[in-house]
Amino acid sequence: MLQVSELYIYPIKSLAGIAVKKARITAKGFEYDRRYLLVDKNNRFLTQREYPQMSQLQPSIENTGLRIAHKTNNTSITIPLTPLPSANRTEVVIWDDTCIAEFVSDEADRWFSEMLEINCRLVYMPDDTKRIVDQRYAPENAVTSFSDAYPFLIIGRASLDDLNSRLAEALPMNRFRPNIVFTGGEPFEEDQYGHFSIGNVDFYGVKLCARCIITTINQETAKKGKEPLKTLASYRFRDNKILFGQNLVHEGEGEIGVGDELMLLQEHVEERFFI
Repeated sequence: MLQVSELYIYPIKSLAGIAVKKARITAKGFEYDRRYLLVDKNNRFLTQREYPQMSQLQPSIENTGLRIAHKTNNTSITIPLTPLPSANRTEVVIWDDTCIAEFVSDEADRWFSEMLEINCRLVYMPDDTKRIVDQRYAPENAVTSFSDAYPFLIIGRASLDDLNSRLAEALPMNRFRPNIVFTGGEPFEEDQYGHFSIGNVDFYGVKLCARCIITTINQETAKKGKEPLKTLASYRFRDNKILFGQNLVHEGEGEIGVGDELMLLQEHVEERFFI
């Protein structure tokens, strides 16, 4: 049986994630997932690719809101899970997209700038911002938040086990920043998932995920290494990309949880990857 084993949300893009037992699904993806974004003075998005120290900021959902704590210096700030609508709007750039976002607060800007030692500002994606996913791979009505490209990323636990069997030191799943992890099936079986359901929500595999240097950053120390990209390149390299996991879009809203069964309804006709 294919079964959901882990669920993750990333309230602020490129900060540490939060493991959850249940997650509500909205039009943009998991509730609270990557609705916040840090931008530079030109309103361009910031990620661990340039600033690995972002991994040292750990969000948590508490009764008072979204708390972000530095992993080593015991400093924190709490911001609303969902800010009140603001007229203080701006355009922000994430990859090739330009989106409308709202500035959060001067206090938040000062805190994040101090913690990361870079000049940055925190913005939020309001509900009426519609960021369309890449139309070459997904339906025209599919939208996402401040994720790299799609609302969900799925990885099979067997795929990580296969990779770790080839590494001198096993790596945790947090290197790959998935939303959905499942058990059962063969390594990299998720490459072929065309349509599956979890509960009342339908998911569609649209594109294998090309991996970047964030996977080489130790999420506890912010130090970079060569793995897993060096090893993945030896057997997961295609079209000049290193592939691990599959991006998803979805239909329907509801809630899914750890322990739910993943029902495979249709595989892709074409072979997505050759091992």
